[in-house]
Amino acid sequence: MKINVVRNVLDASDALAAANRRRMDQAGVLCINILSAPGSGKTTLLEESLPLLGEGVTAAVLVGDLQTTRDAERLSVAAGQVVQINTGSGCHLSPSQVAEGLDALDLAGLDYLFIENVGNMVCPAAFDLGEHLRAVLLSVPEGDDKVAKYPTLFQKADVILLTKIDLAGLLGYRFERVAEDLAQINTAAPVIRVSSTTGQGLDQWVNWLGRQRGVRK
Repeated sequence: MKINVVRNVLDASDALAAANRRRMDQAGVLCINILSAPGSGKTTLLEESLPLLGEGVTAAVLVGDLQTTRDAERLSVAAGQVVQINTGSGCHLSPSQVAEGLDALDLAGLDYLFIENVGNMVCPAAFDLGEHLRAVLLSVPEGDDKVAKYPTLFQKADVILLTKIDLAGLLGYRFERVAEDLAQINTAAPVIRVSSTTGQGLDQWVNWLGRQRGVRK
């Protein structure tokens, strides 16, 4: 009986995620779910890269956190529309919360929607929110062993961003170890080395976003 209940809950969640995706498809919006551990640089990445998307390109952000509106306040400068979603004690965003976030947005004329998921390397990976693509961030200070320790986060990634690479030399970061671990679970996702401090890799990230939107037009 419990198995049936769990299956019904998961089926309902997937159905709502599919409805979210159809809604964005109809509006012509490309949605990217950004996942990572806390402090990996999701907000800073968006702050620095959204202004680089190009003249006339519009973007909105759904920001997931347990509490506060701090990240939403920061992103309101770079994004045309920002909606804060506080989960309380929830370790990830749900399709129903994203649906409510979509209700608060004007999707007409919007090019991109970024979902800044709750900082967590485990829970968010299991849930489809209705996004078209997943971007996973891994910051240098987290260590070069996290791909092997948290494989489910990286298995379904469409792009992987290694952030804060300006600290790699200081911390003795082994990029080859990350590459070896990714070779075991995901060889399709491009890996982009990024520093929001120096600007390295931001153009590659923005170009990747542009190509994905071009494919879906």
